[in-house]
Amino acid sequence: MRILFAGTPALAVPSLTRAAHAHEVLGVLTSPDQPSGRGRELARSAVKEAAAQLGLKVLQPEKLDESFLEQVRALSPDVLVVAAYGKIFRRSFLTLFPLGGINVHPSLLPRFRGPSPISAAILAGDPVAGVTIQRVARKFDTGDILAQERWPLKGDETTASLSEDLGARGAELLARVLDDMAAGTLPAGRVQDEEAATYCGTIRKEDGVVRWDEPAEIIERKVRAFDPWPRMSTTFRAESLLLLKSHVYPDTLGGERGLPGDVLASDRNHGLLVRTGHGILAVERLQLQFKKPVDWRSFVNGHPDIIGTRLGTAAGDV
Repeated sequence: MRILFAGTPALAVPSLTRAAHAHEVLGVLTSPDQPSGRGRELARSAVKEAAAQLGLKVLQPEKLDESFLEQVRALSPDVLVVAAYGKIFRRSFLTLFPLGGINVHPSLLPRFRGPSPISAAILAGDPVAGVTIQRVARKFDTGDILAQERWPLKGDETTASLSEDLGARGAELLARVLDDMAAGTLPAGRVQDEEAATYCGTIRKEDGVVRWDEPAEIIERKVRAFDPWPRMSTTFRAESLLLLKSHVYPDTLGGERGLPGDVLASDRNHGLLVRTGHGILAVERLQLQFKKPVDWRSFVNGHPDIIGTRLGTAAGDV
């Protein structure tokens, strides 16, 4: 089949690779290069990098306007394949594909429609995540379900690690759907249950600021859900401090001693012990602003005064 592929982040790369190996990918639609880093140099998306390695034509329009539609029309594609592209397609665009469009979405739709389903599953403490192949619809993530696969969670996944897993599984599922479509044996899709639908929004940088009055369990989930971005951050002696790895401490450590944010002690088997709104968070790995990531032991060796301080105050920690 003749495919136009649309996607941007690393999550979409396995799907692009599988589609290109089995079918004819006429072009790859991805977001324009974006300023990145301290120098604000333009960075190419992961999908653009992969497309270049595969020798595929790359399309990066600022808008999906009429001139772009003419470009696509000239390619004469059969089907649109989407994986984390992030834009709603107009009807005039979708009519260019005789076989319509299919989308790889990393959740068990209709649960977690929206732009951040992997992080949402971690934040919710779900025991299972998954991937859905759905028909592209005018309204985000509401298309009929063509295939779906569940992925059990162990409870230690980060958004980075789970994205890698689900990206690979999504590519396998996509390959089967495309083969069935090419053979004319693809079953009719299953309509989504609107009453069961849940939604997730766009993650913002400020979502990564630690609120020590929250329960330890919630903060720990956020540490994993916001890895690799925006990371969970607090302050230590008025400097930004990233929490890179943590877990809920299994002991109450003397009831409710201390206030939220207080670094109570260190435990050789667990890490730095910080009081939260409910329970204690054991911090295993940290990164002080402009420094390298280190384990908690190395951090305490360099900053022994962290024991007894209160994290999260802009200045004058106690």
